[in-house]
Amino acid sequence: MTRITNVQFEHYHPPNTIGVEETRPRISWQFEDYPPDFQQDAYELEVSAVAWNSQATVLSSIKLSSPSSYLVPWPHSQPLTSRQKVSIRVRAWDPDGHGTEWSEPASLEVGLLNRSDWKCDRIAAPWGPDTCEPDTEQLYRREFRLADSIAKARLYITAQGVYEAEINGRRVGDHFLAPGWTTYDGRLQYQTYDITDYLSTGDNCVGVRVAEGWFSGRIGFEGGHRNIWGSHTALLIQMEVTFKDGGLQTITSDGSWSVTRGPIRLAEIYDGEKYDATKEIPSWSSAGISQDAPGWSSVLVMSRLPESVKLTAGFGEPVRQIEALKPMSKMISPSGKVILDFGQNLVGYVKLSNIKGPTGHRVILSHAEVLENGELCTRPLRICKAVDVYTLRGGQREEYAPRFTFHGFRYAQIDNWTGAQLETSAEAIVCHTDMQFVGGFSCSHSLLNQLYQNIVWGMRGNFFSVPTDCPQRDERLGWSGDLALFAPTAVLIYNCFNFLKNWLIDVEYDQSVLGGVPAMVTPNATLPDPVWCRRVPCAIWHDVTILAPWALYEETGDESILAQQYNSMLTWMRKVPLNSTGATHLWDTSVFNLGDWLDPAAPPDAPWKGTTDAKMVANAFLIHSLDLMCKISRILGQDTDTSRFIRWSESARREFQDEYITANGRIVSDSQTAYALAICFDLLSPSQRKYAGGRLAYLVRKNEFRIGTGFAGTPYICEALALTGNIQIAYAMLPEEKCPSWLYPVTMGATTVWERWDSMLADGSVNPGEMTSFNHYAFGTIAKFMYERVAGLQRVEPGWQRSCVAPGIGAEILNAAAMHITPFGLLSCSWETEKNGNGSERLRLEVSVPYSTTCDVILPDGDGEKRETIGQGDWVFETSFTRGYEWPVAPLPPKS
Repeated sequence: MTRITNVQFEHYHPPNTIGVEETRPRISWQFEDYPPDFQQDAYELEVSAVAWNSQATVLSSIKLSSPSSYLVPWPHSQPLTSRQKVSIRVRAWDPDGHGTEWSEPASLEVGLLNRSDWKCDRIAAPWGPDTCEPDTEQLYRREFRLADSIAKARLYITAQGVYEAEINGRRVGDHFLAPGWTTYDGRLQYQTYDITDYLSTGDNCVGVRVAEGWFSGRIGFEGGHRNIWGSHTALLIQMEVTFKDGGLQTITSDGSWSVTRGPIRLAEIYDGEKYDATKEIPSWSSAGISQDAPGWSSVLVMSRLPESVKLTAGFGEPVRQIEALKPMSKMISPSGKVILDFGQNLVGYVKLSNIKGPTGHRVILSHAEVLENGELCTRPLRICKAVDVYTLRGGQREEYAPRFTFHGFRYAQIDNWTGAQLETSAEAIVCHTDMQFVGGFSCSHSLLNQLYQNIVWGMRGNFFSVPTDCPQRDERLGWSGDLALFAPTAVLIYNCFNFLKNWLIDVEYDQSVLGGVPAMVTPNATLPDPVWCRRVPCAIWHDVTILAPWALYEETGDESILAQQYNSMLTWMRKVPLNSTGATHLWDTSVFNLGDWLDPAAPPDAPWKGTTDAKMVANAFLIHSLDLMCKISRILGQDTDTSRFIRWSESARREFQDEYITANGRIVSDSQTAYALAICFDLLSPSQRKYAGGRLAYLVRKNEFRIGTGFAGTPYICEALALTGNIQIAYAMLPEEKCPSWLYPVTMGATTVWERWDSMLADGSVNPGEMTSFNHYAFGTIAKFMYERVAGLQRVEPGWQRSCVAPGIGAEILNAAAMHITPFGLLSCSWETEKNGNGSERLRLEVSVPYSTTCDVILPDGDGEKRETIGQGDWVFETSFTRGYEWPVAPLPPKS
């Protein structure tokens, strides 16, 4: 019988549906166990208010004739208010009047929507204002008494810094480095926790650890700065307890709290954590410590948080500890150091158990991504120590896990270990933003499978509260250019809608601070530095204002992200500096642009000096952004803007042609990137396009199928070859193992994507360039080609209402498969080939299409192709064909 499942509000997934910032959330649901011909003809939504005693009262029930099951409007006449909890049930009918049962209820609880909801003070350690060096963690505590039986309790909490809360000695929640990283001068996120089960009638205690984190710790490029957003940490906390008789008691941060220094003596994002167990305070977060106990001080009550700083629940999922990895091996380095290899370059920390030794003994953990000459290679970390130190309390077996730092590493050197067997006492805890995994790829080529896994791991490590460039050295910043290019790939791997929606709000805030020019990194950790806090427009990096929202819209079909960011887009387009004479619709030629950043031909110390003219790259992306603005403004009904962008786009294309392209299609720079961008951004006439495709294929052959592109060209090189009927050349690039290529790092043992094509040289030494990260996701954009061409799984319409499966047969790949969890359910395909006796090949394809969507299947057949449009359900196709050598030998028709 047809069942309704996965009822959700907006883009939230449990358990992230408590304390949200929504007043009219849209509703979506999916179907399971439905017959092949099932179609929803009508639906009913029942909204109930859930009271403090868990009693549900129906607020409204509405039945509509509609096939929609995705992001349908909020059905109740009234918006939600602060603290309100609702549940919703759905049932549906087909055209014959056959109905489903009610779905299981899904619940949503609103946080504190208004500043007036906050009754707490902002408190700090009294020594905070005098702090000029890295500070210890602070331990805050408050005892309180609850006289009645508890029905419901909520903790609303945030910090200027990072925090962990405890109640009666028990850790609250599972967030890591809460409240996360935002533009603290514009937005401070808070969290909501259900603490009903943490409290009891009688005496209770709440305790909070606070450390500097991103807020006042050292952060930024080239060594960074301290105190960018404030000179010291602070805490805001509000606990609301509802009793079974309906009474309410509120406990807030105020002058009655006490504070002391905790055992974490240093907590730095870059340099690591120093934990001194001899300075632990037993039961510090439990009741029973006198307010006048030695070492504890009254807190400093600060002025209220400025109204200009929005207290917000935010939209992104929190960072969490996702999984644990045991070391694959233990080795002794040539210098006698003990090094653990976890087998995977990851982001997180090392947890140690079974530590044993005398009081005051120190165990030191040093982290690095690679080894060089058998030793930990820390040079790429630059001014970043990445060292954790644990000082033993002594006398018993101990355990240590850092709370307020993270590292990018595969190898951990453990000095002064005196505990039980190290291999069984250590594990790496993998941390990243807890997004929903939605995509997968595999094929018969083992190195390509490893490449795909490297891309996934690179995204995991760098989608850490904000989309960072790298997670290990003295940087870890939200570089806009990396995300601008990777977003179309990212959405295929993880559901990162809320994550990027949240970050884009901060992008617009930083843009407003800089007078309309987006920051190069958001949150803008370059603000104190006049060199890196550039207010100079920069193509690609600042085009993120358009490219990222568009990628989210294409993935979800949700126009709200375009509306949310539309002003940011317009503001950026107004700031693009144009020529005053000549090509007046293109970039001002005097403005410096980064161009095809990290082109493999660029000098190691000058990654912007690529083969391709940087001005041409900037203008290609300008036209691409203009074309998207034409579409976006039309979607949003902004007709005047649409007309203006069409005129600008047309004029810019003509000027681009005059400036960079000959009549037959030869392009200035004559590089892989130049042709890839011109082809993919539709900058050529049909005759020029044919020539350009051939020229691109020639350049790739001439380069022995090695990559010749940097940041700008890499996402487009293989697709440009496919679009111009040269997919066999793209397929020759994919398995290439000579440097530079996608598989060269894999052959060198990489488990994430590198920043440089040659971050490690063939002799095993590390690239001498200063920028040498072994975990950068930018070059992982090839995963999109692997999904769409190798496996053949393509999105045709925004939101996956219509898809296409068109396997690309070639490169001796015998099978491939891809899956994607779309807004309507699981879409997947898998194919395999087998040689027939007559010289032809047999292809078997399996396709699973989710409810209410259609899929165009395009397969080779004999010397041609066959097409069929299919609907929901599971399908199997078999066909025989003759290679030509790769199929398709000609480009597929453009997507509608």
